[in-house]
Amino acid sequence: MSTMPWPDHLFTLEEWDALPEDKSRHFELVEGVLLVAPRPAPKHQVAMANLRSCLKEQLPAGVVAVQDVDVVIDPGPPLSLRAPDVVVVPAERYWEHPSRFNPDDLHLAVEIVSPGTGRTDRVFKPIEYAKVGIPHYWVVELDEPATLIAFSLVAGRYKQIAQGTGKVQVPEPFPVTVDMTTLINP
Repeated sequence: MSTMPWPDHLFTLEEWDALPEDKSRHFELVEGVLLVAPRPAPKHQVAMANLRSCLKEQLPAGVVAVQDVDVVIDPGPPLSLRAPDVVVVPAERYWEHPSRFNPDDLHLAVEIVSPGTGRTDRVFKPIEYAKVGIPHYWVVELDEPATLIAFSLVAGRYKQIAQGTGKVQVPEPFPVTVDMTTLINP
């Protein structure tokens, strides 16, 4: 097992890109500081895949749902990168095969709350995402009953536009219905 020397400074994009791929951990970078968490549990991973699939079936032509990608929140310095569970981006941008997306690429960012990420997903990320102009943000709570809360950016702040359990209809950015009762079915 090799170890990476830990930097005594804020991470740069080059250092971020040089991080070894680690399937057992989830990385994000906030103001140059590396945040490390365990990879999401299987329930979370299944929900992420099912949500992406659900969106794929309902999205109009020209947009694509992608899971677990990096989004440059602030190119810095200091650099901030987040990894939403699912994003919806223009198909044209997707086909450019970027290593990461910029906030203006996103129509929607979705976070699925895991143990230990609740405050970040409910408080910090909405502030960060609103500040950089991501037009739509969803929070998915997997605790029973599974709940989806959808927000739309209005005058620089997120306004709730839908919330529910069961079949949740979300009008924006594209009309979709998400069946929360089947989201964690393998």
